[in-house]
Amino acid sequence: MIELIVNKKNDIKTICLIENGKLVEFYEESEDSIKERNEGNIYSGIVKDIVPGMQAAFVDIGLEKSSFIHVKDLMPQVDEKIEERKDEKINNIVKAGEKILVQVQKDSNDKKGARISTHIKITGKYVILMPNTKIVTISQKIENEKERERLINIIKNNLPENTGAIIRTAGEGKKEQEIIKDLEKLQKQWMQIVEKFKKSNNKPQLIFNSPSIVEKIIIDMSEKKLEKVEVNDIEEYKAIKKLGEENLKIEISEEDLIEKYDLQKQIEKMKQRKIWLNCGGFITIDSTEALVAIDVNSGKYTGKSTLEETIYKVNYEATIEIAKQLRLRDIGGIIVIDYIDMKKQEHKEKIEKLLKEVLKQDRAKTQVEGFTKLNLMEMTRKHICSHNS
Repeated sequence: MIELIVNKKNDIKTICLIENGKLVEFYEESEDSIKERNEGNIYSGIVKDIVPGMQAAFVDIGLEKSSFIHVKDLMPQVDEKIEERKDEKINNIVKAGEKILVQVQKDSNDKKGARISTHIKITGKYVILMPNTKIVTISQKIENEKERERLINIIKNNLPENTGAIIRTAGEGKKEQEIIKDLEKLQKQWMQIVEKFKKSNNKPQLIFNSPSIVEKIIIDMSEKKLEKVEVNDIEEYKAIKKLGEENLKIEISEEDLIEKYDLQKQIEKMKQRKIWLNCGGFITIDSTEALVAIDVNSGKYTGKSTLEETIYKVNYEATIEIAKQLRLRDIGGIIVIDYIDMKKQEHKEKIEKLLKEVLKQDRAKTQVEGFTKLNLMEMTRKHICSHNS
């Protein structure tokens, strides 16, 4: 059973996705963090400064700090497997004072302004619409070749000129009419964005607000049989009702839902640096500004067979736990996993295959790069929420 719990207490909103009583995703939001989170938002921006040496520009989108855009995010988006990207000087593409339509790719932090792009993406239930490109691609998690071909043909036959799309995992097995309906809804949204941008004055302004965390979860999980949403705040209840998910059971309660569902222990455990494995080994998770380092240790586990088999068992359990923790903590960016060294190439290949398999449960986009020469596993994961506590 999959349930979504949204608990509001002292202006802090705690969002918990629960599968069969276990916490699988956790987010915390304050009023300030909601204001700071702009990733996915679309703005009318004004180019302020061109920096030729960096092939970049600073753009005012109405936030405290100027946003940063690189030349490649200003040029038309191309499929690099088919077409070679042309090098162009930024001065030939954009001028100071020019109004441009941009989307926030990465939120600002203490040191830098937001990273933005003119490559707009509008996310639906089954499709991500990409205006002003001809790229049509499909989620790697859809592996059946016939199904991939069917979905790509549906999209290509129904896309307007100079519009691309990404077919989401949720589109697998869906009827043609359902896919088209989602696509039409996104096209309508895009036309409204374009119209609003045309009417905007030469002042920075927000054009489109990206969905909230709760909305994203409901949209993404509706196909995975999200059975119930329970909230303890009337405004949140009304907002969820507006989404119009007819088959979703929505309940409102006056209780503290963290206490009601006995989630506090799971939340506290999730925030710890060290996570013990069932076998007696453990993993540690450390975040730096550049990347997240995960270390696997044998701990108390000595095993009953050879040293190599003992190491493999710890690494196997650790892999399953790592995938859970990445999703639970919404860890994003570059992730380096320091497994216990395995001598057998066969074991390395099995661990890499297992990691890819267990990451399929994650809603976020992940990319496993494999073991380096130093026997470190490299991977990336895109945040679901860029300001998760």
